[in-house]
Amino acid sequence: MKLLRVLAVPAALTLVAACGGGSSPSAAQSAAAASTPSATTGAHRVSQTTARPPAMVGVTARGSLVLLSSVTGAPIRALVRGGVIGDEISVSADGQTIYFSRRHGCVDDVESVPLSGGKPTLITTGSLPAVSPDGSTLAFARQPTLTRHCMAGSGDVSAQYALVTRTLSTGVERVYPVLPAGQSNGLPAPISHLSWAPDGTELAVSIAAIQDNEGWQIALLDTATAQNYLGGTGVTPVPMTGPQRRRSYWREGVYLPGGNLFVSRACCAGEPVRNVSKLMWEITPAGVLRHQVAIGFPGLDHTSLAVNHSGKWLLYLAGTGLYVSEKGARPRALGSGLIAAAWL
Repeated sequence: MKLLRVLAVPAALTLVAACGGGSSPSAAQSAAAASTPSATTGAHRVSQTTARPPAMVGVTARGSLVLLSSVTGAPIRALVRGGVIGDEISVSADGQTIYFSRRHGCVDDVESVPLSGGKPTLITTGSLPAVSPDGSTLAFARQPTLTRHCMAGSGDVSAQYALVTRTLSTGVERVYPVLPAGQSNGLPAPISHLSWAPDGTELAVSIAAIQDNEGWQIALLDTATAQNYLGGTGVTPVPMTGPQRRRSYWREGVYLPGGNLFVSRACCAGEPVRNVSKLMWEITPAGVLRHQVAIGFPGLDHTSLAVNHSGKWLLYLAGTGLYVSEKGARPRALGSGLIAAAWL
């Protein structure tokens, strides 16, 4: 797939509307929860479970960080009221610290708050925080806010995009620019989600498109050897597989405990945007399908993917609706009105 074209804010807003609207969950409930063996080779049917999922945390559409009921998915207690952005929040392995991002004007800040509540702690500027499995390192994105007001007179913004890892005990940061110094081409490559590998040596970097659904990809980045996050040494793109692979794209992906990935797969790229399918898959790093979890809503964006520490439970948002799956079983709807969610 070709690299991103120069963005125009109206086009960005058009894409969000196209991917976030369309089919109504109430009108297509069975489609979103289905696990259909005939849809693609290797998929198999798993019955829907009624087991109670683990505790969760989420961000409401109004920007509040909240604890969620594992029975209904509804907010039960607010930890941070207002300003929190999606689609990613991250929880430490012991479940006691939640990392999130808040927007202040044109600047995003990474912060943390104890599960017990209290005043948030400012960590640094950035967004989309993901804490490493051992709790020692925080990965996040530093990138411009894509609004007319914030981009006015900014010119070439490509140099403002970076992936950062920060050692929490010392504050020492390592920065991975989008491209090597001097090779800026003016094309934005926004990060949309980050996920650590189980051994803490790699990051699955979901890279977003701004226009025409072109440019989406998942890059697996070796934090020790990579110099940039879009390509080069230490960066391995996850190849697209399955039907209409040349027009399809990985919307988002997160690591499973065994090293495979839970991903959102969409078809089809192009202009105008015409998404005709959304599939929730478990794949290998080589893109090989291991299990189809669900067929999603073509008209809704499927984001904020998360896997709990045991790997038994999956969650994702379809639009603002929360869906949970036990052991890859057919997901069920559990709450709505969210822009991010994660397991505790």
